[in-house]
Amino acid sequence: MLEKLSSLEEKYEELSELLSRPETLADQSKYQKYAKAHSDLSDIVGKYRQYKRVLAEAEETRQMMQEGPEEEFRQMLLEEQENLEGQREILEQELKVLLLPRDPNDEKNVIMEIRAGTGGEEAALFASDLFRMYSRYAENQGWKIEIMDAHYTDIGGIKEIILGVEGQGAYSKLKFESGVHRVQRVPTTESGGRIHTSAATVAVLPEAEEVEVDIDPNELRIDVFCSSGPGGQSVNTTQSAVRITHLPTGLVVSCQDEKSQHKNKAKAMRVLRSRLKDLMEEEQNAQLAGTRKNQVGTGDRSERIRTYNFPQGRVSDHRINLTLHKLDMVMEGQMAEIIDALTANDQAAKLKQVD
Repeated sequence: MLEKLSSLEEKYEELSELLSRPETLADQSKYQKYAKAHSDLSDIVGKYRQYKRVLAEAEETRQMMQEGPEEEFRQMLLEEQENLEGQREILEQELKVLLLPRDPNDEKNVIMEIRAGTGGEEAALFASDLFRMYSRYAENQGWKIEIMDAHYTDIGGIKEIILGVEGQGAYSKLKFESGVHRVQRVPTTESGGRIHTSAATVAVLPEAEEVEVDIDPNELRIDVFCSSGPGGQSVNTTQSAVRITHLPTGLVVSCQDEKSQHKNKAKAMRVLRSRLKDLMEEEQNAQLAGTRKNQVGTGDRSERIRTYNFPQGRVSDHRINLTLHKLDMVMEGQMAEIIDALTANDQAAKLKQVD
């Protein structure tokens, strides 16, 4: 580990020197390339330097102990030794996490799809609640949300909604949200006061760049139609809505949120590109023999990942056995505790594989 860290520090210093050269400053593309590489290394190099300082202080304290100090000073040195040992252990663990291979998708924007599952109108209302929860969370993170396509019910529920989430680290924080979300509560439509169980599915895809997925225009069928509102009613008479079918895979994407056919087509292509990237990655992962299943789940939409119990005010994530009695706060987008716990669990699983 120390050899690897030392090598990264050398690379960091080399990049610092390159960034200060006049010829680099004159070449904008080269400067941006070096600056990004330098920025990517700054966290781990800073932590490694902190770790080296702690080791140096620990060695200095050890040498002073060998000189046979008086009892009072010896006690102070023992306390200092204990403190430095604690710091060393924490820094070593943090460095191991920073050295883990990074998910190349972590810094990407997200295409999120929320669909009502079993439970009829109540499931659609719950899908609407999830959309609001993620919107609030995104707002707290300073991210931008853009609705790509949405289908509503007559009383404000959501049959299906597709949205783009744009912001730093969006995929790294939302990637564990894929799966079945279950709700237990008394529906507003229930007159007898009985608790019902309904569900909604969430899919989180890293948004694919054009260069990552090559789509042959000849393999697409593009249909246009009039967009519709709740209950299927027509909301305009122009054929602005777009449906794109990718013929080789059968993937179909519709978009009708914009009044412009051109904008709807552009949004639909963004969704299609991300779904194709996801499909390609799933196939690649399936081909890797002996791949260990991620301990926070596969991200499969058929896997029940979380339960929101309204009568008891609790939310439980079944993958990591986490239960919080603060459902109202979570539904307002205060999801950091859940997301941090999922991330920590994922890191711990990866560290075990490395060990």
